[in-house]
Amino acid sequence: MRQKSKSAYWRMIRPHTLTASFIPVLLGTFIVIDETELKWGLFLAMLVASMLIQIATNLFNEYYDYKRGLDHEGSIGIGGSIVRDGFTPKQVLTIALGMYGVAALLGLYIAGTTSWHLIWIGVLSMLVGYLYTGGPLPIAYTPFGELVAGLFMGYVIIGISGYIQIEQVTTELLLVSFPMALLIGAILLANNIRDLDNDKVNGRKTIACLVGHRRAVLVLAGFFMIALLGLIVAVVLYDVTPWVLLALLTIPMMIQAVKQFWEKAEPAALMPAMAMTAKVNTLFGAWMVVGLIVSKYMM
Repeated sequence: MRQKSKSAYWRMIRPHTLTASFIPVLLGTFIVIDETELKWGLFLAMLVASMLIQIATNLFNEYYDYKRGLDHEGSIGIGGSIVRDGFTPKQVLTIALGMYGVAALLGLYIAGTTSWHLIWIGVLSMLVGYLYTGGPLPIAYTPFGELVAGLFMGYVIIGISGYIQIEQVTTELLLVSFPMALLIGAILLANNIRDLDNDKVNGRKTIACLVGHRRAVLVLAGFFMIALLGLIVAVVLYDVTPWVLLALLTIPMMIQAVKQFWEKAEPAALMPAMAMTAKVNTLFGAWMVVGLIVSKYMM
């Protein structure tokens, strides 16, 4: 393997995307922290495993999109490890599988410490990560990409993160998973709105491809509104601390992202809107975590 620069490896892991995996781990952990002392070993293992699976999924995405001729040097919004940084497809695939191997070892530690049933959930999560862009019918090419991403990076990661701390799944865990699942799905929807024209040419059937640009933006706005409603319901009708409502501070960013998507259609012009959508997910979850910490340690 020809020596690559540290910056090339850094770009390969797409660090700006990793909040979608580590924020759910933090959220799932701190929503139950008032019921137990933090189990640091399990927390760190879950955090690293989740990020490794996400990075590997991104690399599978890059590998298969390149193999199918979808990525080239002028492509917008891709990692670029193959077409720009000189990694071969085989190298990218090998690194992805290596990360899966480390994640699997961490999963064995988590399951052995808590419940062996978690192995099956971990195996399914890794399989879905691969099939998202791999296999004969990639999930990302269907209308179900947002749903699957939200389910596994929202409900599954948050649920496991809480479960390994207290060995049960609480109502609060499920409630805080709902808005985060929607906002993770929103990131994928934003990506597909940007790539709509190219995806149509290449035969993808994403939500954005099926309903068109304007309707897809309305769906994105719906994701935001339902996430906000879900959070408010969790506080008003269930025993979730009102401090999580700090996440409502992201409403101006939600409005700005929808406005930018509504007013523009060129892929390059939509990059700020995509970044804003990802920022909404990050800060929404981060403010919820801050609220949980305040409720636990300062009230």
